[in-house]
Amino acid sequence: MKFQSLYSFFFKSTALLYSSVVLLPLLSCKTAAAGSANEVQIWLTKGDESVRLQKQHSVSFTNTPNNTQHIEIDDTQKFQYVDGFGYTLTGGSVDVINKLSPSKRKALLQELFGNGKNAIGVSYLRLSIGASDLDGTVFSYDDLPEGQTDPSLSKFSLAKDKNLIAMLKEILAIHPNIKIIAAPWSAPIWMKDNGKSKGGSLKPEYYGVYADYFVKYIQGMQKEGIAIDAITPQNEPLHPGNNPSLYMPSSQQKDFIKNNLGPAFKKNNLTTKIVVYDHNCNKPEYAMDILSDPDAYQYIDGSAFHLYEGDISALGTVHAAFPNKNLYFTEQWTGAKGTFNEDLNWHTKNVVIGSMRNWSKTALEWNLANDPQYGPHTDGGCTECKGAITITDKENFTRNVAYYIIAHASKFIPADSRRIASTQTKNLSTAAFITPVGKKVLIVQNDSKNEETFTIKYNGKTAAVALSGSSVATYVF
Repeated sequence: MKFQSLYSFFFKSTALLYSSVVLLPLLSCKTAAAGSANEVQIWLTKGDESVRLQKQHSVSFTNTPNNTQHIEIDDTQKFQYVDGFGYTLTGGSVDVINKLSPSKRKALLQELFGNGKNAIGVSYLRLSIGASDLDGTVFSYDDLPEGQTDPSLSKFSLAKDKNLIAMLKEILAIHPNIKIIAAPWSAPIWMKDNGKSKGGSLKPEYYGVYADYFVKYIQGMQKEGIAIDAITPQNEPLHPGNNPSLYMPSSQQKDFIKNNLGPAFKKNNLTTKIVVYDHNCNKPEYAMDILSDPDAYQYIDGSAFHLYEGDISALGTVHAAFPNKNLYFTEQWTGAKGTFNEDLNWHTKNVVIGSMRNWSKTALEWNLANDPQYGPHTDGGCTECKGAITITDKENFTRNVAYYIIAHASKFIPADSRRIASTQTKNLSTAAFITPVGKKVLIVQNDSKNEETFTIKYNGKTAAVALSGSSVATYVF
């Protein structure tokens, strides 16, 4: 009996000690974890550049009533899925990034496309099919001496993009699921009615050959391990003044898609999406004209827009008319003469928040990188386009305003996130999302010069925050 009593005492004492030393801390951890569900993380960029994508002190949701203005998040109202946020990887971008030392180059690519603590997780890229105006020279994949033609495309080659292809492979190693949309600035000049890289239109007798040109491009990239998710038939088809460029009104693009490009993709079992227009918001009728044709409609995934003219609501207009077709925002430049403050706020309000609230699946700024002189560019190309990154020498680069515009979304909103409902106020523009793992992300831009105090309202709880004037914040909870 004495032995049993001694054993019983020892067992109970040990159990009590275990519960106090092990179980109580575990319970405390669970309580802390549960409490963290109420935490709102805040990332801020100010228009005066004093704060750039810096994490702030977190706030917490409470049940305390608050009479200040509020932004209400409603995840029962769900809208479009997001494909991603990013830039155009021009040939010029590749050239200048390749001037960095191997260690700096590797670090930059990890920062741009990785998912680490200091990375911004760019999830979508745009490419030019052949040269854009931000390549060092004009080229296509089938350039011939004057007077020659190649209807069989026997001389087609991606060799002039070998450096771009090599960099894409590195990017895919970092971000295997990154999506890519591609667009030509011009067809090969022997297919054009003016025989020049600038302006002119595609000759009707080459519509079929040009469709095969797209097929060869997509198949060629696929052989390199690069999947092209979508193409547009022409970058800025109503702007023939760039170099290179091509004029393609909606009637021509419609005929090309329904009679040549769509059937060629179908014949070759290509799943690459065909996206129409790829130009300014002042001409939504261009996209709607093509989508109104049932023979073209069957081949089309959606339409793409820029915002050098018009209003971002044009995307919503097209969505209302064709709700089963997708929308993409594919380009907006920041220029040499713009200010950080103006560009941060205008682009976040229109390109990021505006496009998302108008059903876009992407928000893309223009050029990823260039040198301090805004090069490389073609003769006649853009001389003031400022990249998200400026490469100054082999060991140094600077992050420009477009870096932060995109980072406020790309770092927190991965592909396959979904836009959810969020209210706005007079001075606060907003877009909200739910990520694949259930996190809520809210982007807010303060259009006022003064600080705005407000509460984020979600599921009956509120979190009080303040946002500096002319600033952007991303809230994650």
